[in-house]
Amino acid sequence: MATKSQTTILTPYQVNRYSRHIIMPQVGSVGQRKLLDAKVLMVGAGGLGSPISIYLTLAGVGTIGLVEFDNVDVTNLQRQILHFNDDIGKPKVESAVETLKSYNPDTTVNVHEEPISSLNAMEIIKDYDIIVNGADNFPTRYLVNDASYMSGKPLVDGSILLFDGQATTFLPGEGCYRCLFPTPPPPGEVPSCAEAGVLGMLPGMVGTIQATEVVKLILGIGETLSGRLLLIDALSMEYRTVKLRRDPKCPLCGDNPTVTELIDYEAFCGGASLIG
Repeated sequence: MATKSQTTILTPYQVNRYSRHIIMPQVGSVGQRKLLDAKVLMVGAGGLGSPISIYLTLAGVGTIGLVEFDNVDVTNLQRQILHFNDDIGKPKVESAVETLKSYNPDTTVNVHEEPISSLNAMEIIKDYDIIVNGADNFPTRYLVNDASYMSGKPLVDGSILLFDGQATTFLPGEGCYRCLFPTPPPPGEVPSCAEAGVLGMLPGMVGTIQATEVVKLILGIGETLSGRLLLIDALSMEYRTVKLRRDPKCPLCGDNPTVTELIDYEAFCGGASLIG
């Protein structure tokens, strides 16, 4: 998926700044203009959202939206590279904007400082080309999946826990997160962040893969992880892929869907977490 025809003119400064992209035949000046005109929504400004948003900003993605309403906590600093020690207590969106703008003033950062829910998800998503899921809980993960599918937007998904990570890309009409996991797990089945922990470097590994997927989608090059789930075991340093197919019985994108509107799952799954 490439973004629509672009009209952005590169300034001499931008030609110099993005020269290592522009000399690549897969990118060139046309591709860099696509990046500058792209709009990407990042759900979560934590472990995964940090490397994803930083690398997309450095790549010259023109507009990045951040959905986040938490404050920076000292426990975040072991892995969340958007935030610094002096940011403890600040809203994460405030810290994130400061960091991203210091990396690249070309990028516009839109802030959505509110929980994403069935009431606002479609409104938030509608102005973006690609959605990236870095949520640290299942209610948000399912909500973003469903909203992306219903709005026809590509979704780049990732998650991390302990030493394990996974990443995939869902393209419209080619399956969704519910094809893998039709419903959220019951409360307590998956340990919370405080209970399990995560290797501090793992978000960087998975988030960089997600950022690469986003850039390929914007440029319309290469093969994405659509139809494949990439599994990472950092303890053994093994990467493997599992084939994914659209499930005709999927409750969302199947032949006879039962999920036809957005669902807020907070009460059902009790906030059981993956880690962000």
